[in-house]
Amino acid sequence: MDKHAHFFYALRLPEEVKQVMNDHFKSFKNNLPFGSWVHHEDLHITLAFLGSAPEDILSSSKRLVGEAINGFSSFSLEIEQLGFFGKEDSPRVFWAHTGEKEELKLLRNKVYNACTVAGFKLETRPFRPHITLARRWKGTEPFVMDKASDLWKRIQEGPIKFQAEEVVLYQTHLERSPKYEVISSYRLK
Repeated sequence: MDKHAHFFYALRLPEEVKQVMNDHFKSFKNNLPFGSWVHHEDLHITLAFLGSAPEDILSSSKRLVGEAINGFSSFSLEIEQLGFFGKEDSPRVFWAHTGEKEELKLLRNKVYNACTVAGFKLETRPFRPHITLARRWKGTEPFVMDKASDLWKRIQEGPIKFQAEEVVLYQTHLERSPKYEVISSYRLK
């Protein structure tokens, strides 16, 4: 195993949602100059970022996450709006928001807690469910969230609805595109 590899647990988006977002990226990229756009196959909702991982602790997390979410039911989500992290005029991350769904918070807590029991020291900031779309604003003009939201409304009629059905453990390969490889997968019932 690559000793520089990073791992994370995430809610996998259905392929049809990834394709809709890929179609939207064409309009976004032409109007919103970010430094890098996430490959549509890499779109996900992070539940627990592990970083580098010794094999024994990673193996333990796989077992504990599987036990923790065994019997967890799938649930519906909606991509309903856009947002950003960082400075208002030059965000470092541009993202899509899925709302504060109680089932998503509960699933995240189960995965997060299983990973801490396995021995990982995880991020302690509050969970803000999102799908990263792009990074590093590169525009010559300041970023304007209202313009991004108006663009979203023009290309998307209403929220994108989907069923959350799978948690995956991803390994990151920075030299590839798409860069995330599924290591383990857990279907929700």
